[in-house]
Amino acid sequence: MGKGLLGIEPLERAEIEQMLDRARAYQFHGGGPQPKLTLCAGRLVVTLFFENSTRTRSSFEIAAKRLGADTLSITASGSSVSKGETLVDTLNTLVAMHPAAIVMRHASSGAPHFLSRHMMTPIINAGDGTHEHPTQALLDARTILDRLGRLEGLRVAIIGDIAHSRVARSNVHLLSKFGADIVLCGPPPLLPPQMAVIAPGVTLEYDIRKAVKDADVVMMLRVQLERIHEPAIQAGEYFRFYGLRLEHLELAQPHAIVMHPGPINRGREISSEVADSQRSMILNQVENGVAVRMAVLEKVLLQ
Repeated sequence: MGKGLLGIEPLERAEIEQMLDRARAYQFHGGGPQPKLTLCAGRLVVTLFFENSTRTRSSFEIAAKRLGADTLSITASGSSVSKGETLVDTLNTLVAMHPAAIVMRHASSGAPHFLSRHMMTPIINAGDGTHEHPTQALLDARTILDRLGRLEGLRVAIIGDIAHSRVARSNVHLLSKFGADIVLCGPPPLLPPQMAVIAPGVTLEYDIRKAVKDADVVMMLRVQLERIHEPAIQAGEYFRFYGLRLEHLELAQPHAIVMHPGPINRGREISSEVADSQRSMILNQVENGVAVRMAVLEKVLLQ
């Protein structure tokens, strides 16, 4: 994996399997408070977020603390970037404080990769623009394994704003390494044709019913209005044509599960009946986020 974790695309399948297996050991199974470990005691993890985040940032902080590491959380509005300091200068300032790793989210695709070439401190990509979100794909894979027991040969429908989704890209890269049949679905303005060639086993579909037909996994995506200057389709129309409802799940496999990286917009991309159903793995994903990020931090901090 090298230093840090910048994306899923360059990883070997064996590296992914190793992190997924390790995450399983960190899953919480109840029975009282989860013990705080000392594996990473004395190490400082800085979370540097230039975009808003609830799930990713908090789960990285919880993961680091459960491993015994110290954490420092910095947001763009609370950093000197808001005073005009460059990103490189901000990172160099942090590096001078000798953190063991920097967890970074940035609106520009490739920002963590650029910085990793200029500093020795490992960087973990917590989402860069529309490029990748590697730990989200890992926790999604862990969730699928928990429920279905395998990744090989599954039919996975990823539906929504594909064009702006780093979650979709990371999941495509991961699932393709396991031979999954991946169907990307969304309105034409949000489903660029080039997505069909980013990895093997990918097909494009513009009809949600055809996309979910016989699917083992239905993964919904949020419409990223903050990245869209003019909406491709109005909210009501979007839900009519691309919102996941119970009637769609009847077309999927009987064991099919529903996933969503959050935050969910009920009545836009998913109905409440589906989001709150027994098939919904949304909260399982959140829970697995801590276990997966513990596995990633352990690997990065102790390598």
